[in-house]
Amino acid sequence: MKTIKTIFFINGYFAISLLAILLLFVQCKTERTTEMQTGDYDYKICFLHHSTGAHIWLGNSTGRNYFSDEVTVPKWFMEYNEANGKKYFIEEKIFPKAKPYGWNNYPYDYYNIWVKNAGEQAFMEEPTLEILTKEYDMIIFKHCFPVSNIAENTGKPDINSSLKTLENYKLQYDALKAKMHEFPETKFIVWTGAALTKYNTGEERAKRSKEFFNWVRNDWETPGDNIFIWDFHQLETEGDLYLKTKYAKKKKDSHPAKKFAANAVPHFAQRIVDVIETNGEKTTFTGETK
Repeated sequence: MKTIKTIFFINGYFAISLLAILLLFVQCKTERTTEMQTGDYDYKICFLHHSTGAHIWLGNSTGRNYFSDEVTVPKWFMEYNEANGKKYFIEEKIFPKAKPYGWNNYPYDYYNIWVKNAGEQAFMEEPTLEILTKEYDMIIFKHCFPVSNIAENTGKPDINSSLKTLENYKLQYDALKAKMHEFPETKFIVWTGAALTKYNTGEERAKRSKEFFNWVRNDWETPGDNIFIWDFHQLETEGDLYLKTKYAKKKKDSHPAKKFAANAVPHFAQRIVDVIETNGEKTTFTGETK
C-alpha cells in the first residue's frame, strides 16, 4: 500500500487509490457490451475489429477506457435504448485474433475465413459467417489502416493472394459480397478502410487507396441489398488522400486522435441504428442525418 499511496500522492493529499483501481476494472468490463441480460434484446449486433476499431468503440486515443465520462459506443446505445424504448444489444470482438490465425484483417483474410473456408466449423478458431449469422442480426467489420498501403497491380489478379493490390481487393470484395448475400436476414455494415497519414505512406499508394474506397462506395455498394457502408475513410481524410494530421494520434501514428474518435462515435452509432430502422435511408454513408 505504501507504493500505491506514493503513486497517488497529489498536492499533499492522498488520492483514493483503491477506489480508482476498482472503478478502472469495473469500467473496462462494462464497456464491452450494452450490459443486457442474455436474450433480452430486440436486435443483436457484433462489431469485428482490431486497434483502430477499439479507439472508436471507446471514443479515445488509447483503445482503453479509464474515465466514465468518455463517449463510447456502448454508452451511446444504452442511452439510445433508454430514450427510445429499444433493446439493441451491441458487443465487440477482436477478429481475427493474433493466435492462431494472425493479426491480419484485410480483404484477403475475410475472404479466406468466410468464403474460402466457409462452413459450420470455425476456421483456425475464427467464426465463419455460417456461425456468426446464427447469433447476430447485424455484423460490422473493418480493416486495419495498413489496408490503405496498396501496391501496384501485377496484371495477374489472384483472389487467393494476400498481396495488397487493387485487382486482388476487388476480387475478394466481390466474393465477400456474394457470400453476404447468402444471408439475406442478416445486415452487414462494412467500414471503408482506415487511412494512413502522409508520413506513413506514399502518394501513389494513397491514390490507390482512395480509388479502391471510391469503388466500394460507388460501384460495389448496391442499394436495396443487405450490405451497407460506414464511410470511415471519408471522415478521416475529408476526401483527401491521407488521414488528416489533426485527426491522427501523431503525425507518424495513423491511429485516430482522442477528439476525432469521440466525435466519430455518434456518427458510427447513428449509422448502425438507421440501418436497423430504415435501411440507412435517413443517414449518409458517414452517419450524418440527411
